[in-house]
Amino acid sequence: MWTARLPALILGLYLGASVVAFIAYGFDKSAAVHNRWRTPERTLHLVALLGGWPGALAAQRLLRHKSAKPSFQMMFWLTVLLNCGALGWLLSAGGVPLWQR
Repeated sequence: MWTARLPALILGLYLGASVVAFIAYGFDKSAAVHNRWRTPERTLHLVALLGGWPGALAAQRLLRHKSAKPSFQMMFWLTVLLNCGALGWLLSAGGVPLWQR
């Protein structure tokens, strides 16, 4: 299983960031429906970039929020690629994992 290769710290960070992302999407969806103050898109992208992209993806699918806007989707998938690339580098021989410093 792929999770057996990831340290618990990394899994915990991704889980926590994903929960934050899902909640942020939920608040933004509610705000959109009720015409209230919205969460800036750059905030949603930052949370995704910091590891919350699995939760953001789940929220896009389950809440049907931000899933049809092409410019948002392009930036979202860029954050996913950047995050996965950074994680791959950290876990490679060239990266210096935080848990080994």
